[in-house]
Amino acid sequence: MSAVFAPTPARSAASGRLEIRPLNAPLGAEVLGLDLSRPLADDDFQRIHRAHLDHHVLVFRDLQITPQQQIDFSRRFGPLQIHVLRQFQLAGHPEILVVSNIKENGQPIGLGDAGHYWHSDLSYKELPSLGSMLHAQELPSEGGDTLFANQHLAWERLPEALKERVAGLRAEHHYLAKYAELQQRNPWRPNLTPEQIAEVKPVVHPVVRTHPETGRKALFVSEHFTTRIVGLPEDESRALLDELFKLTTLPELIYRHVWQPHDMVFWDNRSVTHLAAGCPDHLRRRLNRTTIEGTAPF
Repeated sequence: MSAVFAPTPARSAASGRLEIRPLNAPLGAEVLGLDLSRPLADDDFQRIHRAHLDHHVLVFRDLQITPQQQIDFSRRFGPLQIHVLRQFQLAGHPEILVVSNIKENGQPIGLGDAGHYWHSDLSYKELPSLGSMLHAQELPSEGGDTLFANQHLAWERLPEALKERVAGLRAEHHYLAKYAELQQRNPWRPNLTPEQIAEVKPVVHPVVRTHPETGRKALFVSEHFTTRIVGLPEDESRALLDELFKLTTLPELIYRHVWQPHDMVFWDNRSVTHLAAGCPDHLRRRLNRTTIEGTAPF
């Protein structure tokens, strides 16, 4: 069970000025006073960008914005990526993936089991995600937390012998790795078309990646998408991955986010993995996600 780290009690930022408060956790900071109804000044954007690199997860409090404002803000960080499950796009806004357990007329309106396993978003692409923004639209009265694990710390705390062993290794990532298993758990999860399958062919990335902006090293494997270590026998690959999966999600690496109304969380997929803790099926949960394209891991 991961530890729960609570932020310092929030107060409104004076005169609408931006305020950034580190959380009492292995990663993360609150951002207060962001107003996206007006143009964002370059210096404020640079502060947010720097905080994102420093803290890996930013929690924007009480951010009452439109889908288009979320899209426009996300684009300040880079081009956006469209999720392969296009049936769960927000109507009129294909850049937004609806993450929701809500069903209307017997059909899901969003991806209801997103984040069931630890992962980094779109690690299965040649250009994995730089970061994701998830904006709360409707929250359950219990459950629905999201956990984030600091992969820079995970790497730094590895035993030296294990560091040496994995430093030059590469691993395969595949979107379909657990897709059939998820379909068994959630029969409404759609079958993929041949065109969709072609979009998510397996890719190979370093087990240890270097952050392109900070130069810090981080582990880059996850139980959801990483299928094998290239060049190792299957049993040796599986044993090594299982060991790494445990070491990347230790409690001392984790911040558990308890959602508040109108929160938007912006995390760095180059620095963290995340997990959805889940909530009771009968309680409605809906969030809007944008995903920013990154660069090829090295």
